[in-house]
Amino acid sequence: MGRERRPWAAAAVLLVVSCVAAAAPPQQHKHARISGDAAGVLDDNPVGKLKVFVYEMPRKYNQMLLAKDSRCLHHMFAAEIFMHQFLLASAVRTLDPEEADWFYTPVYTTCDLTPQGFPLPFRAPRIMRSAIKYVATTWPYWNRTEGANHFFLTPHDFGACFHYQEERAMERGILPLLRRATLVQTFGQRNHVCLQDGSITIPPYANPHKMQAHLINPGTPRSIFVYFRGLFYDIGNDPEGGYYARGARASVWENFKDNPLFDISTEHPSTYYEDMQRAIFCLCPLGWAPWSPRLVEAVVFGCIPVIIADDIVLPFADAIPWEEISVFVAERDVPRLDSILTSIPLEDILRKQRLLAGASVKQALLFHQPARPGDAFDQVLNGLARKLPHGKGVFLKPGEKVLDWDAGLESDLKPW
Repeated sequence: MGRERRPWAAAAVLLVVSCVAAAAPPQQHKHARISGDAAGVLDDNPVGKLKVFVYEMPRKYNQMLLAKDSRCLHHMFAAEIFMHQFLLASAVRTLDPEEADWFYTPVYTTCDLTPQGFPLPFRAPRIMRSAIKYVATTWPYWNRTEGANHFFLTPHDFGACFHYQEERAMERGILPLLRRATLVQTFGQRNHVCLQDGSITIPPYANPHKMQAHLINPGTPRSIFVYFRGLFYDIGNDPEGGYYARGARASVWENFKDNPLFDISTEHPSTYYEDMQRAIFCLCPLGWAPWSPRLVEAVVFGCIPVIIADDIVLPFADAIPWEEISVFVAERDVPRLDSILTSIPLEDILRKQRLLAGASVKQALLFHQPARPGDAFDQVLNGLARKLPHGKGVFLKPGEKVLDWDAGLESDLKPW
């Protein structure tokens, strides 16, 4: 009987949520602030709080890679390119390295792509090692700290472990030469070898202009209860099943493919963005890595993210109130997903929708071109500013060495 009542209850929620959401102008609701030192940081202006020196690198480390394959301007790893462009024109940039708080090395490791458009995991560590060697032998600043006042964009699936398969990424570990640097990366998972202390977790790149072009009337009823488009199995890389997404996506399909409350499919329709704006809940399960652009898209389109990725570290978690705007479901609880979502009180759904309607959270997850106040670029800079002043352990004594240039996989030590 309980299962039979659920579609009726959900239909009532759909109707009420749609009507209330349509009646409530988004601009009247400002997103909630999390308590503590992070309160208000989404609106912080980083200018005046830090100075960044951008190394002038040979074109082979960035512009030549981009010219070789412009696809990397559009994929979900593109933050490393746009961060470089942003910093060149940013007010936090300094041309005097002696006054810099942070040093940035513009190297496009995700621009070296396979024919299918995926970053080559074998060359990325070599490119990065080569770039660091160039910096260390051209300027004195790396050697003063061995990178402890340097930050790098590493938006690979598993960050500076530079591999799209978790087992291989964990085997490689974070590139040894980056162990003292601050890593700005999309990957975030607690207690994982590919996330080191002090890293800044950022959102993947999702094209703001593309999403803007697909906006529909905000008063459109949200007539879809649960929405998802994507893979449930990856037969090519996981023929036996169960390893991809740790089985969570397969469980979604097996349990809810015939449930009328769940609009789920592997097909990716041309109305994908419009459909998200008609949905109440958007599933954001892990894939090979715990993160994906789906989370950004859900927030931008006001669809409550249902995050299924145990121990995930979310973008700018010290500033964005993820607990207030999302639903977290443990991977083991996926078979109960229907009862979990239909049991959420209506007032909780409405509160999450109102918070999602605010501009600040949406802005913080987007890498706009040109940049806008409070966007993802500002959030990265604010994260770096909060790490200042540097501690005593950052600067080394003359001649002191901490990093081992010969450490790492033999294949990663080959020249690039």
